[in-house]
Amino acid sequence: MEKHSLHKGVNLGGWLSQYKEYDPQHFNEFITRDDIQRIADWGFDHIRLPVDYPVLESDSQPGKLLQSGLNYLYECLNWCEQAHLRVILDLHKAPGYAFDDQESNQLEQSTVFQDRLVHLWSEICGTFQAVDEDLLAFELLNEVLFSSSALWNDIAQRILRAIRQIDSQRLILLGGNYFCSVDFLSELVQLDDSNLFYKFHFYLPASVTHQKAYWFDGLYEFDRQVNYPGEASGLKEFLEKNPQFKERLNEDVGQYFDRSYLLQRLQPAIAFSRSLTQPLHCGEFGVIDKADRQTRLNWARDMVSLFNEYDFGYAYWSYKAMDFGLVDQQGNILDQELIDILVGR
Repeated sequence: MEKHSLHKGVNLGGWLSQYKEYDPQHFNEFITRDDIQRIADWGFDHIRLPVDYPVLESDSQPGKLLQSGLNYLYECLNWCEQAHLRVILDLHKAPGYAFDDQESNQLEQSTVFQDRLVHLWSEICGTFQAVDEDLLAFELLNEVLFSSSALWNDIAQRILRAIRQIDSQRLILLGGNYFCSVDFLSELVQLDDSNLFYKFHFYLPASVTHQKAYWFDGLYEFDRQVNYPGEASGLKEFLEKNPQFKERLNEDVGQYFDRSYLLQRLQPAIAFSRSLTQPLHCGEFGVIDKADRQTRLNWARDMVSLFNEYDFGYAYWSYKAMDFGLVDQQGNILDQELIDILVGR
């Protein structure tokens, strides 16, 4: 798969990942063939397919892939092939690791879970080895948060070696530490592998993209509308009264958020791309549906223009529901103009 073929995509969050409960009815109904065809008809060229490890293996039998989970993946791949969409298979939550539950994570300290992750990828790779390399790419792990980028580099290289023993040509996406932040791209190991595609996520400024988000400590309590372009009025005073949130939000104080701001914050990705003389991929970006509509449109328009200017592929978060969706839970389009921006119409 050519890196430039992953130009404009959308995530299928909430389907095989971040589901409320392990429910076959949900897996059969949340995304269907019609959804995939609609995504293609809109003008997207790929999907990012987040998958949580319990869909693929049981904790009681680690290393043995579940046929039920494989069936969902094969069906989706078949839909996407017919619709001419490429697929990034993203391991969203791994044995011992969940990006949204840091207190219970064990992957960083546990060689048992590290070995299990490497083995899981060997099984995935072996199972999908026969799938056309122009249809399917792999993403090793979503939004790592480790105390050391060096340790993540070591684990990632172990997974890569295991995959390359089976499949030398498959495109593999690799993101860095601190939730795939642009600011940690420079700490990623740079390997001599032409089929390694480096990636990042971009949700900046957080006071715009995650305003009033119930899971974001500080912004939920701040509870203010923040427009783009614009600034986070009152944030300085809020943090003075609530210093426990300063570490996460202080960088937004006194800033005017516009395209120039986004370009400045995107500089680490631009520099990393130039150092590699390769494009990058932004696997997630978006603004929460609690934001003003015009803010969502303005921010998305500027982000897409910057991605295009610097030759970055991208996948919007997310297609359906999940607080960022292009369609609601029933599949109704929420904002056609936002879709048009994302596909370049």
